[in-house]
Amino acid sequence: MAGKAHRLSAEEREQLLPNLRAVGWNELEGRDAIFKEFHFKDFNRAFGFMTRVALQAEKLDHHPEWFNVYNKVHITLSTHECGGLSERDINLASFIEQVAASLS
Repeated sequence: MAGKAHRLSAEEREQLLPNLRAVGWNELEGRDAIFKEFHFKDFNRAFGFMTRVALQAEKLDHHPEWFNVYNKVHITLSTHECGGLSERDINLASFIEQVAASLS
């Protein structure tokens, strides 16, 4: 990722968050982050999803906070560098949605 991440302004949030909200991403109360829970057919699909996301996250040097139990994956995105949501989170969430859609 080139350049330092900056926290999204109110205008940027109004522009970028509605599409993610529409597919189930929610802003966390008390924290400048977005969250979504994914459900898959089984553990193999959940793990495959996580693997694909992990490879992209490593390329971007922007890693999710996540938790997995069997077929469920909980993902929280926030940019530690700027202490809140950045365009990096929006981009990674969009990639995550593409991966999830390809596995359903």
